[in-house]
Amino acid sequence: MKYEVKKYAKQDYNIWNDFIDQAKNATFLFHRDFMEYHQDRFEDFSLLVYENQKLVAVLPANIKDKELHSHQGLTYGGLVYKAQTKLKSVIEIFQSVLLFLNENKIEKLYLKTLPSIYHIKPADEILYALFLAEATIIRRDSLSVIDLSQENNLSKIRKRGIEKALSNQLEIREEIDFDSFWNTILIPNLEKKHQVKPVHSISEIVYLKAKFPDNIRQFNVYFENQIVAGVTVFETETVVHCQYISKNEDAENLGSLDFLFQYLINEAFAEKRFLDFGISNENQGRKLNQGLSYWKESFDASTIVQDFYSVETANYSKLNEVFV
Repeated sequence: MKYEVKKYAKQDYNIWNDFIDQAKNATFLFHRDFMEYHQDRFEDFSLLVYENQKLVAVLPANIKDKELHSHQGLTYGGLVYKAQTKLKSVIEIFQSVLLFLNENKIEKLYLKTLPSIYHIKPADEILYALFLAEATIIRRDSLSVIDLSQENNLSKIRKRGIEKALSNQLEIREEIDFDSFWNTILIPNLEKKHQVKPVHSISEIVYLKAKFPDNIRQFNVYFENQIVAGVTVFETETVVHCQYISKNEDAENLGSLDFLFQYLINEAFAEKRFLDFGISNENQGRKLNQGLSYWKESFDASTIVQDFYSVETANYSKLNEVFV
């Protein structure tokens, strides 16, 4: 085959990151500094694909039990390529990846997709390649998304919450410090409701903020100078994603989150293309938290999906004669 596939090594740090910056279907989560903040938890097996010694695609990934996964420490993943890469080339590149894995005794690839709202340009070529390789959908999550280019129609209950917030003279502040939100709001709420901790520890989110100061932002709401709610956002070129949303349940009648999201939608990120509330799914996408989904929809969010696939690496042969 005309493509050469190689496993990522430390000396590839710069060429990897430069490629991510130029790709049409990548975000800062694919930068090596983000991927490696939790490198002790995953055995990295990311791939680089070359054509005539020129890098043409990368695949953020880790290996587990002799199976390759779209990096399990990331929300999304997939094969990453540039805007000028044609559909035929993506199919051939994907076939080269499957062949490389098969030759290295890795029998299965689990691929999570990058939701379309994160594409700089349309980038569903890999979905067609997966279809040709007879990949199987093993999970589908629903994301609640607001199209910020259109007029936003809040529900009556959200509007009443904003009125409460104004009457309570709430204050919104963007801050570089995460301590008050993590320790006063987020950690206690997650522990009380779900008996879990945030995916990112306070030290990890501080580290990531230092690495990506323009992409990770914290907005807090205060009542009489006491924090009552907050949102941590991950900002990409097209999307502002709400990574963490939480409020003081004892102060729930203040309208804090209604007030905060009204500000994010109409002021802070009014020029952004989409606001992504994230998923409302459980059990690998097979259960829907209807209350959470309804709450997001009350801000005028609607649904897009993120698919997860499995494909046998031996299926590289199914891509042999697809061109006419």
